[in-house]
Amino acid sequence: MITIPAGVRVLLATKPVDFRRGAHGLAALAAAALDEDAFSDVVLVFRSKRGDKLKLLHWDASGLVLVWKELQGGAFRWPPITDGMVRLSAVQFAALFSGLDYARVQSERRIPRPTAAA
Repeated sequence: MITIPAGVRVLLATKPVDFRRGAHGLAALAAAALDEDAFSDVVLVFRSKRGDKLKLLHWDASGLVLVWKELQGGAFRWPPITDGMVRLSAVQFAALFSGLDYARVQSERRIPRPTAAA
């Protein structure tokens, strides 16, 4: 399991990318197509065309970190293919990375406020 440090944004690129790209190719794609700096406090998540693979790109102050994961027998749960990106919470990212439906995970719990009894 990969833990996302506090304060780091997780951005999911919704369009599939060419998985032959390496770390610098994905960083260039993030800058050109998504207007995001891969060398900042951000984790960029890229998907394959079949939806069974993902790549994570993160700058950890000493270099680019590229993580590649393929699900055996199945596919990740992805949002509809559009231009742009979706921001994920750390909990949503953990669900996506585990192969679960990230959209069913609530990003934060809200405690209902008590109402005054009349």
